[in-house]
This record gives sequence, C-alpha cells and structure tokens, in this order.
Amino acid sequence: MVALAIIILDQATKLYLDQAMTYAQRISVLPVFDLTLVYNQGAAFSFLADQPGWQRWFFTALGLVAAVVIGLILRRTAGRQPRLSLALAMILGGALGNVIDRVAYGHVIDFLLFYWKNWYYPAFNLADVGITCGAILLVLDELLRMRKPKAA
Repeated sequence: MVALAIIILDQATKLYLDQAMTYAQRISVLPVFDLTLVYNQGAAFSFLADQPGWQRWFFTALGLVAAVVIGLILRRTAGRQPRLSLALAMILGGALGNVIDRVAYGHVIDFLLFYWKNWYYPAFNLADVGITCGAILLVLDELLRMRKPKAA
C-alpha cells in the first residue's frame, strides 16, 4: 500500500504540474524553495542526460529489475521486519513512479527545487523523495539490527 500511495501521489503531482506550468517556469513558494517544471532524461543529478536516448531504456530496465528484486525481498520478509518492509516499499514506489515517466514520456518530470543564495540542489520529484527516505530508513534499519543483541 505504501508503494502504491507513493506512485499515486507522485504521478498526480507530476500530471498536475505538467499541465499547470510551462517548461522551466518557476513559482516561488518559500525563500529557499520553488516549484519548477523540468524534464530529466538521465538519472540522479541529470547523470547521462546528454546521451542520445539509450539511457531512457537503460534506466527503465534498471528500475524494473530493482522493482522485481525488491518485490521478492518484500515477499520473503512479509510481516517479520516492518521497518525493512516500509523502507523497501518506499524505494519500490519511487522507482516505479520514475519508470512510469520514462515509459510514458521519455523523461522524468521534476518540480521540487531547493536553493540557498546562488547554490541550487537539482530539481527532483516525490518519487525521488520516496527513494531517498526509503534508503535512509534502510540504513537506519540495518544500523539498529546491528546494535540488537544476538539471541543465543
């Protein structure tokens, strides 16, 4: 359900902003945050975005393989490790949200832009938030499991 919620929120915000804004338009929300509409043909930080198009299918395949692996892990750990399951579901939802964009549009729609004075963090979307929060929770889960005393 978490993965599905992330996919729905991600796709709904992308569809709305893609229709409500023009490409590269910026709407100031806070002194350090704008909504902006940009398209990313690459991966994180526009990695490989300048390539001729093969990266679309490479990152689509990578996202689908990750989704299958995460699905298998979730099936194996169902109910036994709730923190791990939540982390993986967040990553799964984010990965599939961006895969949907790549298949449907040939690029990922990004719209969240944080900055400070002349420094800008690359624009991202809710799928990326799901992936990042899931990865942080995954690390936290592992650290907490490492600290847990082993049963004899």
